[in-house]
Amino acid sequence: MTVSPASRAVQQYAATSGNLTARMALHAYGTNPQDWFAFVAAHLPPGGDVLEVGAGTGALWSRVDRRDLRLTLTDFSPAMCDRLRAVEGAAVRRCDATRLPFAAAAFDTVIANHMLYHLDDPEAAVREFARVLRPDGRVLVAVNGRAHHTEIIALGPAIGRPDLVLSTAYHDITAETMPGLLGRHFGTVTVERYPGDLEVPSPEPIMAYLGSIAAEPLTAGQEAAARELIEARIAADGVFHIRRDTVLITARP
Repeated sequence: MTVSPASRAVQQYAATSGNLTARMALHAYGTNPQDWFAFVAAHLPPGGDVLEVGAGTGALWSRVDRRDLRLTLTDFSPAMCDRLRAVEGAAVRRCDATRLPFAAAAFDTVIANHMLYHLDDPEAAVREFARVLRPDGRVLVAVNGRAHHTEIIALGPAIGRPDLVLSTAYHDITAETMPGLLGRHFGTVTVERYPGDLEVPSPEPIMAYLGSIAAEPLTAGQEAAARELIEARIAADGVFHIRRDTVLITARP
């Protein structure tokens, strides 16, 4: 049965922030000493009105000096909005990314951090980003390339669970295609690759990741098979190496 991106996002995120938290935890094993959120934060202006669409748990804002930022955070998920209300000084709105409840030219910066592939109509959201952005503003969009997490993706079919791939419900919204989509709505588009992979020294973070993307829980046999494969790779290489293929794209009017 085909599952739409938005339907899968509801399954994953509407009632819990735990699935996203488990996935984010895996990235604690990155080889880049500058973590992803610090990398994004380095691209923010020192002040102004900032909108993050699909802000999830709000983790970015623990890495940013926000004294001169007027911050608005949105998400479709009630569970995520509950988490976002803990971000001090931020206005939180629950809304659809394709119908933002804000006036035109309301923001200096719009951020879409790994969220456009969760939408049934991602280009509608991009049009909204362009609408609410000021003429001298910027949009920051994070997406993954087609080589992202290849080693984890291979585990699902190997244990008889080919459904353990979030991207089965995604559009082709990737590092390869996103610059062209943004170029239809913005005048200048630049792409910067985030360097570094993941090197995970034990099975537990990977098992938690697999559990977080499973629409149906893994059976005991499937868990054992996955753990055996992961442990064998760690025994051979010292770590379970996972490719990370992520870019941050900046678009300006």
